[in-house]
Amino acid sequence: MSPIVINNYEDFEQLLGKEIGTSDYVEVTQARINMFADATLDHQWIHVDEERCRTESPFHQTIGHGYLTLSLLPYLWGQIIQVNNLERLVNYGMDKMKFGQPVLSGQSVRMTTWMEALANLRGAIRMSIRFKIEIKETGKTALEGVATFIYFFKKN
Repeated sequence: MSPIVINNYEDFEQLLGKEIGTSDYVEVTQARINMFADATLDHQWIHVDEERCRTESPFHQTIGHGYLTLSLLPYLWGQIIQVNNLERLVNYGMDKMKFGQPVLSGQSVRMTTWMEALANLRGAIRMSIRFKIEIKETGKTALEGVATFIYFFKKN
């Protein structure tokens, strides 16, 4: 899948109220979960203790951190959209974020997005996307919400 190419506000405007696209799947491996645990200092056993999870977890294996799933959003978003002439991108906020199903170690997730809102801020564009991150193996939603970004284009 090739990302949608955006060069200016008008290109964004064409997407308002529409489905933008769906990313490829990315696997949530135990190694990725362990690295996230190290980076965030969140070593709760349900994420990192494979032996204990086999006997004590209702899932019988480790699960990825909810915030690990959220942290994949920029990577997955980059597969859906390519913005040219960009000076910088700012993560502005998250709304209505809801964790659905846990992502088990070894499962894969992908993201589907829709353009929720758009504003021209005289030199910058504030754009909100509604997103859903789903689990390949179950078809269930791991995370959904609204992400807002501000795009600053290079001045000509």
